[in-house]
Amino acid sequence: MTSAETPLQPCHGPVAEQDAPRRGRPRSEAAEQAIYAAVEKLMEDGTGLAQLSIERIAAEAGVGKATIYRRWPNKEALLVDVVARLEEPLPPMLGPTYRDDLISAVDYMRRRGLIKRSRWVVRSALGQMNAWPELKQTYQERVVQPRREMVRQIVRRGVTAGELRADLDVELLCELLIGPILLRTVLWDDAPLEDPDLPRQMVDAALQGIGAGPVATRAAAR
Repeated sequence: MTSAETPLQPCHGPVAEQDAPRRGRPRSEAAEQAIYAAVEKLMEDGTGLAQLSIERIAAEAGVGKATIYRRWPNKEALLVDVVARLEEPLPPMLGPTYRDDLISAVDYMRRRGLIKRSRWVVRSALGQMNAWPELKQTYQERVVQPRREMVRQIVRRGVTAGELRADLDVELLCELLIGPILLRTVLWDDAPLEDPDLPRQMVDAALQGIGAGPVATRAAAR
């Protein structure tokens, strides 16, 4: 370890365990936590994503640049990890039905929306990504696509079970089922999200349909 990493060894708290025989893992975790905290601190102080550099992050974290590069190939990968770790991990798909998993997926997005509103760092980072194509692409590949694939798997389960229409494109089904929560968390970012029963209401409304009667019957009545 370089001398620049010395500040990562305080004399109190969890990092003090580095002095114990098991040094490798705690030391690595301490360095990573310091790097994550440094990025958050720089952003909270008003540093934009474009102005963040490995040099500034390393200086703020009290580590050498090599310590960062041993963990991340570039700044984009590090920043995606910083944003991703502030969000909850994807929920486990435990069923027992596809509807239960779908409600869990929508609730995950509801909670993510609340986190985005309450965490300035997340809101700022996501807002600036649109102006930084490289970072946006990395974020899409590592964070957004896994969420989309989670929903696709749930929908495919519903189709296989004969409970969702097999004549509709899977992507369209996903959009119909997930669209309402994305509307509230992405486009209408001041819409209510606090009600924990909201995911069930959204899912059941989509599954049951919002029309008062069969479409053919209503059309014939006109």
